[in-house]
Amino acid sequence: MMTTSPGAGIGLKPEHFEAARQCAAPGLWFEVHPENYFVPGGPRLAWLAAIRATHPVALHGVALSLAADVPPDRDHLRRLAALIRWIEPARVTEHLAWSSWRGVYYPDLLPIARTRAALERIAENIDIAQTMLGRQISIENPSHYLRIEDHDWSETDFLAALVHRTGCSLLLDVNNIYVSARNLGCSAEAWLDAFPGEAVSEIHLAGHTRDANPAVDLLIDSHDTPVATEVWTLYERLVTRIGPRPTLIERDGKLPAFEDLMAERDRAQDVLQCAATQAAGSLAEAA
Repeated sequence: MMTTSPGAGIGLKPEHFEAARQCAAPGLWFEVHPENYFVPGGPRLAWLAAIRATHPVALHGVALSLAADVPPDRDHLRRLAALIRWIEPARVTEHLAWSSWRGVYYPDLLPIARTRAALERIAENIDIAQTMLGRQISIENPSHYLRIEDHDWSETDFLAALVHRTGCSLLLDVNNIYVSARNLGCSAEAWLDAFPGEAVSEIHLAGHTRDANPAVDLLIDSHDTPVATEVWTLYERLVTRIGPRPTLIERDGKLPAFEDLMAERDRAQDVLQCAATQAAGSLAEAA
């Protein structure tokens, strides 16, 4: 039976198709990168349709390049809109980053200086995307690896301004906050507490690794390890503050068994359920 209640999910990989399709855990949902499904038919779309028949599916884009200095590619948006109409996803998300330059696409999510000009440009690009897609999208906070000196806004204020100007929502990646805070020498707790929680429609949890160069004290948002203890602690802090929101376990490399991913997913589900129970108890007491 399909459920639409807020719950915890995992990123869907072909290696886990049969186990995912048959799993009946309450609140379970799956996320895919829509760019992998820009095809007219065939087994890939049939596979996604079979999953969608039993579980909610969210689309997490990686190529709209909303922070670029040009509007998002309209052909890309038309293909994404067609997939949205067909799959009817629970949510559509993208990154606060750029990945294309003068027609060349790069295999990375690249940073920006949060200037007033960037705010105007990105807000306009989000408006274009939401208009062509016919729905709200959620914007993910990036990972940071070096300090940029030209910011006019803090990241949290910049994201809040985008929400105010465009009506978009936010995808809060807790691992990105932890990695960024460690790399820049900031407080992850303060960063997390300043995040505009009322705008958060989804949360991501992932693993990270240390840079292979021992002379570089840098964390990499690698998505190829289990969620770290410190990130779990931040997640519990966040959910206690803003309440339960759909949460995803991201794993893109060194894939473990489906059961191992589900164990992490179940841990997140327990955090969400605890927060929901506490909130219900507070409402009952207030009544």
